[in-house]
Amino acid sequence: MKKTHYTLFLVALLALNSCKQDELNVLETVTTENLDDAGLPELNFSSVLPAMSSTEAYTIDAEEWNIPTNGTDAATTTTNLQAAIDYAHEKAYTTVILPAGTFLVGEDVNEIYQGGIEIHENTEFVFSEGAILEIDTNDKWNYCVLSLDGDNIIIRDGIIQGDRDTHIFTPRESDNKVAHDEGHGICVWNDSNVVLIDHMIIRNTTGDGSLVLEATDVTFTNNTIYNNRRQGISVVGGTRITITDNEIHHMNGTSPQFGIDIEGAGRLDEDILIQNNYFHHNAGGDIVNTSGKNVYILDNILEQGEGSTYIDGPLVSWHKTHNIIARNTITMLSGSVNGRLGYIQYSGGGDKGHNRATYVHDNIMNNCGMYMYKSADADVRRNKFYGYFAAFSDFDNLILEDNLVTYSQEHTNLRYCWSYRFKNATGIASGNYLEDELQDLPLKENEPYTMQCVLDGW
Repeated sequence: MKKTHYTLFLVALLALNSCKQDELNVLETVTTENLDDAGLPELNFSSVLPAMSSTEAYTIDAEEWNIPTNGTDAATTTTNLQAAIDYAHEKAYTTVILPAGTFLVGEDVNEIYQGGIEIHENTEFVFSEGAILEIDTNDKWNYCVLSLDGDNIIIRDGIIQGDRDTHIFTPRESDNKVAHDEGHGICVWNDSNVVLIDHMIIRNTTGDGSLVLEATDVTFTNNTIYNNRRQGISVVGGTRITITDNEIHHMNGTSPQFGIDIEGAGRLDEDILIQNNYFHHNAGGDIVNTSGKNVYILDNILEQGEGSTYIDGPLVSWHKTHNIIARNTITMLSGSVNGRLGYIQYSGGGDKGHNRATYVHDNIMNNCGMYMYKSADADVRRNKFYGYFAAFSDFDNLILEDNLVTYSQEHTNLRYCWSYRFKNATGIASGNYLEDELQDLPLKENEPYTMQCVLDGW
C-alpha cells in the first residue's frame, strides 16, 4: 500500500467568519441532500452481515491434529492447524472453534511475505477463551496472521498478535528499505465480502491491525486494536465498511500511524461508517480520509492522551473526499505540526470531483479548532471550539451557524484576531459567538471576504 506522506503546511492560519442558513443550497452547484431531523444527510447504506446456513460446529482437537498449544514449533502448528480448518470446511461445518492455547504460526511463502492461517468462505471462526494466534518472528516486509479468503466470514472472541517486539528488519533487496510496514493481524482481501470482525484483540503487528483491500460489506465491532506500528485499520478500497464501538489506540512506529486510514490509492472507497469508537494515543492521528466518499464520522471520542503527541492531528480529510462529521468529542493537549487543530482539511486546490458539502455539526473540540482551505462547500453548525479558532482560506460556499469559540486559558497572548478567521472566503454566517459575545461576520455569497487582521498578519 502506498504510504501517505502528509504535507506539513498550514499556511499561517488565515481568515475568519461565520454563517447561517436552513437550506444547503447556498450556491446552485451543491448537490441537494435528503436531510434528517438534525440537518445531516440521511445515512442511506448499511453493511450486510454474514449469515451461516447451519449451526454445525467443529471444535479443533489440538492433540488429535498434533497442534502445539504452547507457542512453539510454528511450522508444525501452521501445517496442522490449517489442515484442521480445511477439514472442517470440506465437511461443511459452518462454525470452527479454536481451543485455548497459544498458536504460533508462520510459513515462508517468498522473500517478502510470511504466510499465516487462512479462513475459508461460509465460516464462523471462534476463539475459545484464552486462545491466541501469534505470528512467528520473521524478517518479511508483509504478513497476515489471519487471512480471509472468500465471502460470508465471521472472526470473533480472540487475540491476534504480531511480532513487532522480535521482528528482524532485514533490508529489502529491491530498494534496501527496512520499513516492513505491511505486517497485518487480519487481512480482508482476495475479494472477500460480507465479513464481521467481532470482540477481537489485535496487537503488536509491524503494520496494521487489519487491512481491508477491495472488499465489500465489512464490519468491525467491539474490538480492541492497539500497539501496531502503522495503523489500526487501513481501508484500501472498500464499500459499505462499518467500524463501530471499538477502542483503537497506541499506533506508533512507522507513518502514517493513524487509528483508521482510508486510502484507496486509486481504488473505490465509499459508504463508510465510523461511529462510537474510542481513539487515544495514536502518534499520527486518529482518523484520516484521503479518498473516501460518503464517509460518516459520528459520535466518536478522539483523545491525544497523556504523554502522547500528534503528528498531523486527531481528524484529517483531503479536499476530494466527502465527509459527514458530527457529535464527536475531540481533545488535544498540545499542538501538532498543524497547531491545535482538531479537524483539518488538507488541499492542493483544483476540482473536488464532486458537488457534495462537508458537514461539521455538533462537535466538541477541547483545546482545539478547525481549518479548511482551497476547497468549497461546507456546512459548519453548532460546534464548540474551546480555546482555539475556526479558520477558512480560499474557500467558497460556507455555511457557518451557531458555533462557539472561546479564548485559550493557557495561551492568553493569542487573543488578537481570535475567533473565526477568513481569507478569500464566501458564504453566509449567523449566530456565532466568541465567549458570550455574538460576532458580526460579514460573509457574502458572491464576494470573497478577508479579515483585515489576517492581512495585517494577525
